Amino acid sequence: MFKGHPKGLIAAALANMGERFGFYTMMAILVLFLQAKFGLNGKQAGYIYSTFYFSIYILAFAGGIIADKTRNYKGTILTGLLLMSLGYVIIAIPTDTPVSNVPLFLTLTAVGLFVIAFGNGLFKGNLQALVGQMYDAPEYSKLRDSGFSWFYMFINVGAIFAPLAAVGIRSWWLNTNGFQYNADLPALCHAHLGGNLQGDSVANFQLMAEKATGAPVADLTSFANQYLNVFTTGFHYAFAIAIVAMMISLTVYVINKSKFPDPKSAKDKKTVSKDEIAMSAQEIKQRIYALLAVFGVVIFFWFSFHQNGLTLTYFAKNYTDLSSMHVTIGNVEIIGAELFQSINPLFVVLLTPIIVALFGWMRAKNFEPSTPKKIAIGMGIASLGFVVMTLGSLDLPLFSSIDPALGGTPLTDANKVTPFLLIGTYFILTVAELFISPLGISFVSKVAPPQYQGLMQGGWLGATAIGNQLLFIGAILYETIPIWATWSIFVIATAVSMLTILMMIKWLERVSS
Repeated sequence: MFKGHPKGLIAAALANMGERFGFYTMMAILVLFLQAKFGLNGKQAGYIYSTFYFSIYILAFAGGIIADKTRNYKGTILTGLLLMSLGYVIIAIPTDTPVSNVPLFLTLTAVGLFVIAFGNGLFKGNLQALVGQMYDAPEYSKLRDSGFSWFYMFINVGAIFAPLAAVGIRSWWLNTNGFQYNADLPALCHAHLGGNLQGDSVANFQLMAEKATGAPVADLTSFANQYLNVFTTGFHYAFAIAIVAMMISLTVYVINKSKFPDPKSAKDKKTVSKDEIAMSAQEIKQRIYALLAVFGVVIFFWFSFHQNGLTLTYFAKNYTDLSSMHVTIGNVEIIGAELFQSINPLFVVLLTPIIVALFGWMRAKNFEPSTPKKIAIGMGIASLGFVVMTLGSLDLPLFSSIDPALGGTPLTDANKVTPFLLIGTYFILTVAELFISPLGISFVSKVAPPQYQGLMQGGWLGATAIGNQLLFIGAILYETIPIWATWSIFVIATAVSMLTILMMIKWLERVSS
């Protein structure tokens, strides 16, 4: 599998697994935590979620500048690991729910999220630049795409277990306190405490409360307070698991730090490569223009793809029959919308060897697509994924009709869609991701002038940041227009991205050759 690849590749991937574990923990539970903890609606939670993921990636741009200016790539990466760990500590500390002072505790949560994002910014792009440096040697250059694919696969191993661990901890804490999981109960609890439940909604809440406790519930207000507190405390403990993962990655990085190369800086006159000396100012401009063009296009992919932690998670909670989506470990039944976030990294791990082998076979036959063509193909595959979601959502009611806060009644399991709709969509989107994310990183490491490696890797992540900042649009659409129409917006965004890349393909291939 790793024959012919640099020895530092596995160590770099293991050092990145903790970051992926935390990333997918947040993707699985952040918006659900914000709604359960603070009683936020989907739009409000969406604003925070999109800003957090914007910050993660835009600060990677700043992290690239810091590393390029200081020339201390390894130290910058280490600082990032420490800051991410601190951020998870801040949000892992349990506080009572319902929250007595929402502005104060929401601000504390925001501070924790910012610390995680800033640490991620120092870490992510610079580690990718470090991996790219490993493939600058002539004996490794032809394996750059496959190297980044293997790297991407291994860092996603941690991501598989993150949602399982988060849901397991949350479910264990609920069971320990005598409650059963119900995805609709936090919203109903907040609606009851806010005086927004009337008529049939109150009777529905009573039935769900008694099912969750396994006994008659005489005081719904007391139940709502207790259930919310236990539910969100379980989430706090789930964030704490990410701290453990970060400590493991930190240990791996420190042990292997001396074995990693340092990406070159323009100020490192003694280590300037022959390629850098030969590169004219015009060529540098063309390379940067090509990278900026690709950055502009992939914004719309990430705007669509990262709905998996936002509107696709809402869809799992509101419209998907979760009764068959559970795992039993000991006496704890692990069930929840969060489990879907394990599917994407699982498919990354399973599909990467297949796709790498496919590209290897095509390379041997001399008709492997160029990296820009692979990215364009990935855009088209992503569009197909949202076509599946559009078709599968045609008969579903508006969200407002099932939202307890607006007097709606949540759907029964019999009226929800099969989980295979989301599973199939995640399969397609994962294939698209494998054509875009690792290969995009590879493209940047290949095309970026050596003196701007950290900056350009940060630029790729900066484009991802802009796409993530636009995620809130999905949350707004989800709550205001038919569900099928929401997914159709992402069909259009990814299809247009594909066509744009294809229009630039000859230029991009020429610049990257």
